[in-house]
Amino acid sequence: MSTTDDLVQVLRKLRLSGVLHTMPLRVKQCAEDNLDATEFLYRLLCDELERREAKKLLLRLRDARFEHGKSLEDFDFTFNPKIPKSQLIEIATCTFIDRHDNVLLVGPCGVGKSHLAQAIGHRAVRRGHKVLFTTGTQLFRDLRAGRGDGSFERRMLKYTKPHLLIVDDVGLRPLRGDEPEDLHDIVRNRYERGSVIFTSNRDVAEWPPLFGDPLMASAAMDRLLHHAHIVILDGQSYRNPKNRYAA
Repeated sequence: MSTTDDLVQVLRKLRLSGVLHTMPLRVKQCAEDNLDATEFLYRLLCDELERREAKKLLLRLRDARFEHGKSLEDFDFTFNPKIPKSQLIEIATCTFIDRHDNVLLVGPCGVGKSHLAQAIGHRAVRRGHKVLFTTGTQLFRDLRAGRGDGSFERRMLKYTKPHLLIVDDVGLRPLRGDEPEDLHDIVRNRYERGSVIFTSNRDVAEWPPLFGDPLMASAAMDRLLHHAHIVILDGQSYRNPKNRYAA
């Protein structure tokens, strides 16, 4: 067995077999540039570190379950000039996640709430945060199924554990059954522990009636708004071709 074969076995035992992808290039570079052993090893291990970080990023993106690969760069701020661009750019730095703040994106259909929420989520993933995207309908359906098959606690944990939870279209329809309590529990369990981005067609003043019970509504809204950035999105629907061409 050659020295190279021996090295491959050692790298695999150390779980460093990824360096084999760039090792021939680094060996060639070492010979041509007359690098010393320390510099060669440093560059080789940096390659492995970059490979691992890229793999972690792909896993976080997969686990986030975004519907689309939206970014802030491809959002058309000129279409609706009233949209608060500077406020959204500040939120997109994702420092609000470090502070466990919440973000509420409120406005009519078609103004870009889902796009912006997912764009901010993508930024958070790239900063190393664990993110989960879902819709209000999917969330309540999932928890309802958990009550039926005995997996409710595990499913609830899925929504309370990520650094950032994004729930799209909250209050699209009136909440029913256990849904008000589930929404309250998510807000309560994440309070000052993790951030939430909610998007909604409803103005914030219209949220309390969703809970049905005034005390539950008060408790949930008090926690939700305590550390919240409320972004009002107004203007025409981008989905309407007449509006888009006119703009």
